Amino acid sequence: MTEPHRIAITRDADIVVARQTGRELAAELGFKGSDLALIATAISEIARNIVVYAQRGEMDFAIVEEGDRRGISVVARDEGPGIADIEQAMRDGFSTGGSLGLGLPGARRLMDAFEIESRVGAGTTVRMKKWVRR
Repeated sequence: MTEPHRIAITRDADIVVARQTGRELAAELGFKGSDLALIATAISEIARNIVVYAQRGEMDFAIVEEGDRRGISVVARDEGPGIADIEQAMRDGFSTGGSLGLGLPGARRLMDAFEIESRVGAGTTVRMKKWVRR
């Protein structure tokens, strides 16, 4: 794994920076067209959740290798209110913020690997990976 690129997420403009950073790293890895758009969209959804629910956090972007696979890893962390019921939060249409409720489940569908850990009062960590298709 390469040294991660870390982006602080505190406002809407940071969402754009995170999206661009992830997209540029993915392009360096050889991702093309629609996969670049999927990665950028997943990053935007998770970064927006940080801004809306936690007010501040960070995202790390890195190149990862597992066996003969290469891909991008995105780890988002915040120290926000946490998620009381992750299973419910991962359902399409569920939202505590009045949105469409597509952020977390949408990001999970767009990436190849998706993990979420959260503790109420302590924050949330989301780990995502996307592998370059050969």
